[in-house]
Amino acid sequence: MEELYFDHAATTPCDPRVQAVMIAALEQENGNPHSATHDSGRRAAALVEAARQQVADLLAADSREIIFTSGATEANNLAIKGAARHLAAQGSPRKRIITVATEHKCVLESVRDLAAEGFEPVILPVQPDGQLASDVLARALEIPTAVVSLMAANNETGVLQDFTTLAPLVQKAGALLHADLAQAAGKIPVDVSAMGLALASVSSHKLYGPKGAGALYVRRRPRVRLEPLFSGGGQERGLRSGTLPGFLLAGFGEACRIAREEMAKDATHLAALRSLFMQRLTERLPGVGINAENAPHLPGLFSVRLPAGLRALDVLEAATGIAASLGSACSSAELAPSYVLEAMGLTREEAGRSLRLSPGRFTSPAEAERAADVLAQAALRVSGQRMPEETACV
Repeated sequence: MEELYFDHAATTPCDPRVQAVMIAALEQENGNPHSATHDSGRRAAALVEAARQQVADLLAADSREIIFTSGATEANNLAIKGAARHLAAQGSPRKRIITVATEHKCVLESVRDLAAEGFEPVILPVQPDGQLASDVLARALEIPTAVVSLMAANNETGVLQDFTTLAPLVQKAGALLHADLAQAAGKIPVDVSAMGLALASVSSHKLYGPKGAGALYVRRRPRVRLEPLFSGGGQERGLRSGTLPGFLLAGFGEACRIAREEMAKDATHLAALRSLFMQRLTERLPGVGINAENAPHLPGLFSVRLPAGLRALDVLEAATGIAASLGSACSSAELAPSYVLEAMGLTREEAGRSLRLSPGRFTSPAEAERAADVLAQAALRVSGQRMPEETACV
C-alpha cells in the first residue's frame, strides 16, 4: 500500500507542473545568469528574473526586493544577523534582538549567536494558544531594539501570529520587523507591506517547489540595509554572492505562481481534510484533541495530542504506512518534549504524546480517512485495545 504522506510541513512533493518547468530549464538554459556578454547568459538571466517576479507577486512585493537564497534557513540568518550587524556598523546604540520561544531553531540560534557580538537576545514567552501577547512585546520594546523576528505561522502547530496588532508596536519602537514566512507563504494571503515587514523569508520546498531554493524580501522604501553573511562576486545586489541555480529558481517561481492562483482552492481542500481526519479519529480514539485548537491557524497543519498514557513515538512506530512527524524531537532512545509545545505550557507528558500532521494539495479525502483509521488502530494496539470490527480500516 502506498505511503500516506502527512508531513507536508516538513517538505512538500514537487508539483508535476513545477517539475516540467525545471526539466525544460535544464534542457534549454545552460548559461550562467551572471554572464551578460552572450545570449546564453542573457537567456538564463531572463529565466531568473521571471522567477524573481513570480516570488515577488506571491508576497505582494517589488521584484527588486527579492534576494534569492538556498532556503529559509539562510534567509533567516541573513535577515537577523545582517540587519543587526549593519546597524552596529553604523554606530546604532540598539542592541536588543527580540524573538519568541516557539520560533524555528534557525531563528532562535541566529538571535542567540549575536550575543557573542555584544547584542542582547530576548526570547519572549507565548500564551497557551501559541500567540505572542501584545503587552508582552510592548514591554520588551521599551528598551531600544534593533530587530524583532516573528514567525507568521508556526511549523509545529500552524498557529498564526497577529501581525495586525504586533507590527505597529514594532514600527512605533523604531525596530525592524522580520517574519519567517516559510510555512505561511503560498498557504495564506501574504502582503509584506500590509504586514509592516522590513524583511521576510520564504522557502521553495514548503510550497511544492524544489529543495535548495528560497528568498529573502528586503524592503526598499524606506530602505533596509544588511551586511552579507559571506564574501564573493557581489551577486544579488551584493547581499548574497554565488552563481544562481536557474533551473531551481524557475521551479521556485512556478511553484509561487501556482500557489498564488490556487491558494483559495488549496485552503478549502486542506481545511476539509483536517475536519474529516479529526472527525474520524475522534470517533475511533476518544480523548484525542488538537493543541491550540481555537487559535487562528493554517488550514492544513495541526498538532494532535493523543489520549493519556500513549507516547506519540510508540504510536507512530506502530502506524505502518503513515509519514508524519512527532510533536517532539527524538534524541537517541529518549523522547524529548517539543520546545514549542512546552513554551505553550504543555507538560512534558502532554508534549510527549503530541504529533504533527499536515496533509497537502494532492491528499484525497479517502487518504485522510484511511490515515485516521491507521493512526487509531496503532494507538489502540499500543494501549492493548482493539478497534471494533465495523470501524476497522480495511
